[in-house]
Amino acid sequence: MNAQPIPSPALGISLIGQEEEELVLKVLRSKTLNRYYSADPNQPPPMVETLEKEFRTLLGTRFTLAVTSGTAALEVALGALSIGPGDEVILPAWSWISCFTAIVHLGGKPVLAEIDDTLCLAPSEIARRCTSRTKAVLVVHYQGVAADMDPILAAAGQAGIAVLEDCAQSPGVIYRGRRGGSMGAMGTFSFQHLKTVTAGEGGMVATNDPRLYERAVRMHDLGQMRAFHARQAEPKEPPFSSGQFRMSELTGAVALAQFRRLDQIRGRCRALSARVMAQIRDLPGLAFRRIPDPVGDSGIEIYFMVATTGLRDEFRIRLTAAGIPCAPMTGTHAQYRRGYVVSGLSHSASASPFSVGTDWPGPGYRAEDFPQTEDLINRMISIPIGVNYSDENADRIGAEIRRIHGELGTGA
Repeated sequence: MNAQPIPSPALGISLIGQEEEELVLKVLRSKTLNRYYSADPNQPPPMVETLEKEFRTLLGTRFTLAVTSGTAALEVALGALSIGPGDEVILPAWSWISCFTAIVHLGGKPVLAEIDDTLCLAPSEIARRCTSRTKAVLVVHYQGVAADMDPILAAAGQAGIAVLEDCAQSPGVIYRGRRGGSMGAMGTFSFQHLKTVTAGEGGMVATNDPRLYERAVRMHDLGQMRAFHARQAEPKEPPFSSGQFRMSELTGAVALAQFRRLDQIRGRCRALSARVMAQIRDLPGLAFRRIPDPVGDSGIEIYFMVATTGLRDEFRIRLTAAGIPCAPMTGTHAQYRRGYVVSGLSHSASASPFSVGTDWPGPGYRAEDFPQTEDLINRMISIPIGVNYSDENADRIGAEIRRIHGELGTGA
């Protein structure tokens, strides 16, 4: 009998169906596509508002604000935190493009830091990378696992800097009873096409601080604080110039239907991951990613490190030949290898926070400055877990990993 093929390791995008269709049609029939323009100003359109309400109920935060993308969420949150020219923000060297470029777009300077065996920011890096100009640390909860937040929060508190949690790849994760995105000064989320829950694009900002909420509202709506938001937090900040990142009701409709499946997706992926792990956790020579709260992850990817880059490459070749997906579901990069870091440029020469010259890239922006990150990312193998995988798929993944491990020897 032929082995059951492994389907695409998709998450929310694979579950789009009747619920999304019904909510989108409801918006179209209402002829009210913008959340702020309604025949009755006291009766705003429901989709984005309901999404915000349900999101903050899950997180346990006082405020949430829907925006146009995960990148927009980062820019809005960084702006709310007053990041600007001369300010430094620490972030993991292994992270998504927007984590770096959003800081630059606001005039700040990204300061790269090492990851540890959680594949998230190493807490000790905060003290090492802090200067008198450091204003915040951007913590990325990488691919379904919360960073080790207690030491991170302690180090940031000692340094007197804000913590911004990027949960784009990890909505719903839990760290010792607290939801990702609720522990720092602010949290951000993404509904991009490949994320756990998707609306194609879209994002969310969360905070418990009314001042930061007001500033985020103004950041996302041309400096304005409309009556809808003023009822949630009394305006105390002066208006300021900003951009426009308002979520539409159509995006809100799809995101709402998807968000209501978050626990379903997380539960199913955790069960599948546990099934795979039961078959491979005893294999010698495999160093598994450390999960600071083993009951809090979302189970969307399994990571293990082998002894060398050569073994990593051979393991991947054999997994692929066996029909086992082994490429990460979403893009994450070593920032120091990206073109915008290698060039040090922004949209204009004067907007770059770097002194670009013949000696650029300078210290802190070169591969050799991050030996720990380089070691981890060049030995790691990812096994994505799709929400539509069957138990048989999980068993086959585990069996193939065991088989290839045996072929390569315990040195794997």
